[in-house]
Amino acid sequence: MYRSAAFVIALILVLLDVRTGRAADTVKVAIGQIDAWANQAPTLGMKAGIFQKHGIELQTFATQGAGETIQTVISGAADIGIGIGTAGAMRAFVKGAPIRAIAAGYVGVGDQYWYVPANSPIKKITDATEKQTISYSTNGSTSHVILLGFVKQLGVKGKPIATGGPPATYTMAMTGQVDIGWAVVPFGLAELQEGKIRIVGRGSDVPTLRNQTVRVQIVNANTLKERNDVMVRFMRAYRESLDYMYSSPQAVKYYAETIKQPESLVIMQRDQYNPKEALSPDRLSDIEQVMTDAVEMKFLDAPLTKEQLAEFFKIPPPGS
Repeated sequence: MYRSAAFVIALILVLLDVRTGRAADTVKVAIGQIDAWANQAPTLGMKAGIFQKHGIELQTFATQGAGETIQTVISGAADIGIGIGTAGAMRAFVKGAPIRAIAAGYVGVGDQYWYVPANSPIKKITDATEKQTISYSTNGSTSHVILLGFVKQLGVKGKPIATGGPPATYTMAMTGQVDIGWAVVPFGLAELQEGKIRIVGRGSDVPTLRNQTVRVQIVNANTLKERNDVMVRFMRAYRESLDYMYSSPQAVKYYAETIKQPESLVIMQRDQYNPKEALSPDRLSDIEQVMTDAVEMKFLDAPLTKEQLAEFFKIPPPGS
């Protein structure tokens, strides 16, 4: 009897191993600003075992921003890119790049801000002169679009300069290499509370950007065509991971350990700067205004047609 039971258990384990082996698919994910809360679904979802449950093993790696992320997806070095400025992704698409938007990434720009060292004479971003520099991450990124919005809509006169991610930008701002730094929460919130820096501008200061889907998640078009079932399962796991981020104390604990900040700060930035509805992968908001602004800022020559939009947005519906 015991031998029979042991045989049955062994057979079940073998079958489970076979099933897991058949179902496991590797997906390479490039993430600009990899430590930003809004980009944490792949990382936290993997830690929680959510992607594995859907038969997916993620290989994630960081980039310096959207421009670099787009290039890795275009080249096939990554299957999916996280945190891409919508206008920048559209520009690459209309130029023939093999990318599609597999999910909305972020609505609004309330998670990004511009700051100066506490001893800077600059009080607000409109104080910047033509001789002073204002940072953004990379060309085509959300921070780039916001900065162009500062210039076009608020009359900001400072000189835009690409400085990469928040850590590198912070070093440059605090050592005088750039006059006004940029960041995405929660980066810099501890320094803000300690009085080391002062906020002089926020993304939400640009009126037309407040309700736009300013970021999307992109996928290599060939990958989407050839591995459509895998991408559908990726989005199932992605949605489940977002739910986990806003419901589980363990998600807060994991993230606090990653950024080496107290859990109270993680909860504060999540609830005050990153409401869950802003991260909805299915919320395409004010796309016409996205394109209008992109044309005005020279990202696009013309708005995408209805046919182009239908080809660009390939978001698997919930429950698919």
